[in-house]
Amino acid sequence: MWEVRVQHEGLKAYRVVRGVTKEEAELKARLQMAAWNDRWAKRQSSLKNKLEKLKKSWNSDANRQAAKDRTAELQCQLTSLDTILAEGLRRPVFKWYSLKDQTPFTVPRPEEPVPPQNPIKPPYPSSPDPSVYAAKLNLLDRIINSRRAKKEGIAEAELHCAQVGWQKACAEIDNAHEWKLKINDSAHKENLRRFHQAVETWDAARVEHEEKQQKQHAQIDVLREECRAGKAPAVEFFFGAVLNCSAYPESFPQEHELSFDEDSGVLIVDLELPNQSAFPAVKEVKYVAAREEFQEVPVSDAWLKKTYDDVLYQIALKTLHELYSADEFAVLKSIVFNGWVNSVDKATGVETHGCILSVEASSDEFNQINLSQVDPRACFRQLKGIASSKLIELTPVRPILTINKEDHRFVEGYAVAETLDDRTNLAAMDWLDFENLIRELFQEEFSKNGGEVKITQASRDGGVDAVAFDPDPIRGGKIVIQAKRYTNVVGVSAVRDLFGTLLNEGANKGILVTTATYGPDAYEFAKDKPITLLSGGELLSLLAAHGHRAKIDLQEAKALNLQKEQQLKTERHDLGL
Repeated sequence: MWEVRVQHEGLKAYRVVRGVTKEEAELKARLQMAAWNDRWAKRQSSLKNKLEKLKKSWNSDANRQAAKDRTAELQCQLTSLDTILAEGLRRPVFKWYSLKDQTPFTVPRPEEPVPPQNPIKPPYPSSPDPSVYAAKLNLLDRIINSRRAKKEGIAEAELHCAQVGWQKACAEIDNAHEWKLKINDSAHKENLRRFHQAVETWDAARVEHEEKQQKQHAQIDVLREECRAGKAPAVEFFFGAVLNCSAYPESFPQEHELSFDEDSGVLIVDLELPNQSAFPAVKEVKYVAAREEFQEVPVSDAWLKKTYDDVLYQIALKTLHELYSADEFAVLKSIVFNGWVNSVDKATGVETHGCILSVEASSDEFNQINLSQVDPRACFRQLKGIASSKLIELTPVRPILTINKEDHRFVEGYAVAETLDDRTNLAAMDWLDFENLIRELFQEEFSKNGGEVKITQASRDGGVDAVAFDPDPIRGGKIVIQAKRYTNVVGVSAVRDLFGTLLNEGANKGILVTTATYGPDAYEFAKDKPITLLSGGELLSLLAAHGHRAKIDLQEAKALNLQKEQQLKTERHDLGL
């Protein structure tokens, strides 16, 4: 599963969106960011209009109206806190098809070019008029035949010359017109060629878009069937998506972590709850005409204490409702909700993270409750929920059930990195030392963000060599790590094994580390999957980044392996085996 964290500074809103593929997660992130940008633009536009209005008519009436408008906005925010549960009950039930990418292919099909209009052929010039060229005969010309013949011959020659010139001019018009027709025809053919090429490109893009959607739909269908069968990774993925779509004020955190037990059908939900700073601090704005200034009226401590408790109880019940409502296959037998809060200890100034309320409700029990008519606090108590009498005091309580990060396979590791130097060949290192080195290296990497890495029992079965628990809200969660001290190119089978282990473990990500390199088929399989492949060169770079030095000499390692094999054969021969 891929996760993308989106944040809008202006709105002070953030969200972690998840998708089966990187493209789906990025698409959801873009849609969320576009919605936030649109909301921010409208808010800024509204504020700008109000400021301009105030500048144009800076008088008491306008300022009083501005104060009333702002007060109305604040009151709307305050009222929305009382209806969190009610709004949740009115929202449509989340369905599997909501996870399918239905984005239409919006690129318009290229338009076929219109044939160019042929030029109008210019008219021919007037043909020579024989009467114009007729011989002009006088009396002598008429009497003397030779004179007459001479003049008539000259006239005929001039007429013939004019006719030849006229024919040439007509031919030039014809030729010029034919040339223009050819140019038009050639241009149209080129436009048609480009059009057909553009259509082919458009068709290919449309088919690619549809195939990508079909592939994503098929992946969702597979996950849906796995969820029907009660497989933990699919169950956690789907109900995580349900909570991702849950609507809350923008200032509220929306991070959560889920753990589903296939045997018992219990889903544990760790949800981040808002602290006091996420609640409105102002309830009213007044305009003081005498001082020509706006005065903000803060909310009362009594209101904040009451509302804070009410909101948290509403969130707990709303979460249970959304999860059970979306459970079309009835795989959830029970849900444990743990509400966690980030805050600052006023006595020490240290940031703390504690569970302040916890409740467990079976599906049969919860579905009997009419949430539209309950008092959230009383309903929480009826479900035997655990919380202090005043939630706003952030008194920690013991969760009914917690997400188990422990594993019976985990064993104590030992230090290896401190023994490395430029002469240490990682490819020839003892395989157990190599696994401990990888555990130690990733412990240094993840500890920067408060994460931890544990090594599993040495089984050499191709399973999990180490497990990382990363608290980072973007890349965080459970990460399985496999270490391959290989001397040959790592093929696709090792990456397939890691992907299967990742799904088996219900992990968010897998990391495969080797002393060798990966083949193209390995990279192709890992593409678009939550898998990171670290080659020998990248492993050395990561070691160097943490102040450790070593080398990888595959030829030397191969020679040592061959020497060990020959020695083993000799020993077996000497023993008569």
